[in-house]
Amino acid sequence: MIIGIPKEIKEQEYRVAVTPSAAYQLIKRGHDVIVETQAGAGSGFPDKSYMDVGATIIVGHAEVFERADMIVKVKEPLPAEYGLLRRGKLLFTYLHLAANRALTEALMASGVTALAYETIEVNRRLPLLEPMSEIAGRMSAIVGAYYLAKHAGGSGVLLGGVPGVLPGKVVVLGGGVAGVNAATMATGLGADVTILEVDLERMRFLDITLHSAHTLYSDETHLMELLPKVDLLIGAVLVPGAKAPKLISREMLRCMRPGSVLVDIAVDQGGCAETTRPTTHQDPTYVEEGVTHYCVANMPGAYARTATQALINVTHRYIELIADNGLVEACQRQPALVGGINVMNGGITSKVVAEAHGMSFTPVQL
Repeated sequence: MIIGIPKEIKEQEYRVAVTPSAAYQLIKRGHDVIVETQAGAGSGFPDKSYMDVGATIIVGHAEVFERADMIVKVKEPLPAEYGLLRRGKLLFTYLHLAANRALTEALMASGVTALAYETIEVNRRLPLLEPMSEIAGRMSAIVGAYYLAKHAGGSGVLLGGVPGVLPGKVVVLGGGVAGVNAATMATGLGADVTILEVDLERMRFLDITLHSAHTLYSDETHLMELLPKVDLLIGAVLVPGAKAPKLISREMLRCMRPGSVLVDIAVDQGGCAETTRPTTHQDPTYVEEGVTHYCVANMPGAYARTATQALINVTHRYIELIADNGLVEACQRQPALVGGINVMNGGITSKVVAEAHGMSFTPVQL
């Protein structure tokens, strides 16, 4: 199989889908790997490192899409790339289609078979999403602490406090992978942390593992009680493949103190606040109702080297499986792959994506 690695064109996106070491393993298995020039440069992998393992460097972005049987990316195709998608090709990347109708329609029109990392589920886990959730969760506490600084437009609260001064208050919505990592980092900074969650078993786990954080059943009443006192609110709610639930209304934000900060990790899936809209690393924040919003849609891209290595650690076995066997046999060998197929033969094959857009659902036919 010819595996194409295009350079990411999303603003401030420096990750690359395949590292030179992973390319080497694919080439050893008899596949051709073509890499767009400078695709790995932002993650510290120059063209020479790919050439040294036998990959072919391609100058044209469109040529990678044209020549490859399977296009492996990090982020979803942007409008400039819609016309490069073709029937008979496989696209393997993060898609987040429930929050992007235009991309969904473009994928359907192209006839491409589109697999999403974030909807491959194994034993109730999302193994290809977890590393990015870990990075985004840890980042959320760091960037939140920074934007609380007065010079950054914040209230001037130091999350860890000092002797004689109480620490800042952090509320994390969701106790999944992103939420746990956010809480772990925030407690490490010395903040007073509360995690809101609805799964009682998960709360028991959090109570045992995060000794210095508190857990609270997630409902609107409890959230409203916390909001007037919170300094940093972190949205880490995830419904696999679906749009994030809007847990924070504009009216609720008005209860927060001026200069407090909201970091919405769920922005890729539409965000969990009514006021959420995607931002970039270049222009990461805006203020609504006196609250600084940090809603960067590709948070892990800020730490491109770490994120790239973490991503390929979990995706390489699936890339190899598809390349070695083709999609049909790969799905037979690893049935979880079927859940990753979001669009196929012009139809939506993910029920939650179809429901999000009010479109018809077509079961996967292999």
